[in-house]
Amino acid sequence: MATSTIHWSPGWTTKAPEQGDLVLTLSGSGVFKPDDGWLQPLENMLGGAGSAGFLSLGSASGRPVFVTEVPESFVAAHEVVPLRDALMMISDAPAAMLSTGFQVWQWFQDHKYCGRCGGGTGFHPRDRAKWCSSCDIPWYPRLAPCVIVVIRKEGRYLLAKSSHAKHHYYSLIAGFVEPGESLEAAVAREVKEETGLDVTNIRYQASQPWPFPHQLMAGFFADYAGGELVLQEDELADAGWYLPGNRPPVPPDTTISGRLIRDMERLIAGGGIGS
Repeated sequence: MATSTIHWSPGWTTKAPEQGDLVLTLSGSGVFKPDDGWLQPLENMLGGAGSAGFLSLGSASGRPVFVTEVPESFVAAHEVVPLRDALMMISDAPAAMLSTGFQVWQWFQDHKYCGRCGGGTGFHPRDRAKWCSSCDIPWYPRLAPCVIVVIRKEGRYLLAKSSHAKHHYYSLIAGFVEPGESLEAAVAREVKEETGLDVTNIRYQASQPWPFPHQLMAGFFADYAGGELVLQEDELADAGWYLPGNRPPVPPDTTISGRLIRDMERLIAGGGIGS
């Protein structure tokens, strides 16, 4: 099934896949290249599923979708690409399906045993959850909320390069939300910690699941309110204020950082978001 034709609907069932159902194929930390074997009919997968079997994800254009990790012997005929690279190739519904697949598969691998008593877990009878019958505890897929923000200072906006980045992109200030913290408070804290700046007029823009391994990114705009740019060196290698059209390379629009940057550029240019 081509990525351009997918209409994705997440869901869950404990039923086994049947002939004609689709299987999202993972291989370690990668996936078969989109549009090149990444979605296989079940009948093509005989002998291809690993020992963990298949997990339900939802449906693509009305056809049930499952995920499995294939053994090495099944990989040879296909090109495997890293998850991050695959997400750069696709957007919208296909990206949501792929994110769901990786996060659900990681959750399944991480919760084979109860975190309280150490006993084995089974599937919850109704929800997408692992279940410890001894402790009567469900273990749901983990989600880690994160914030990411583009900061405007008059006609410029702040871009930063991570100290840990392996790519050449400049991106935005981002970080995890702490327990008991609102999203807006997390934005202000992360900006202050990493750059020394104060921000105001923090306003939500968009969100994106980001399965590395289980983030949910909440994107914001904010306005510069004061302070001098002082970098947290263990987080940022460089940062600066840039004009639209005169900036370093940034992530593509398939990422929330790329989308926020381009929306801010439109806003500065007077065209409005999404114009």
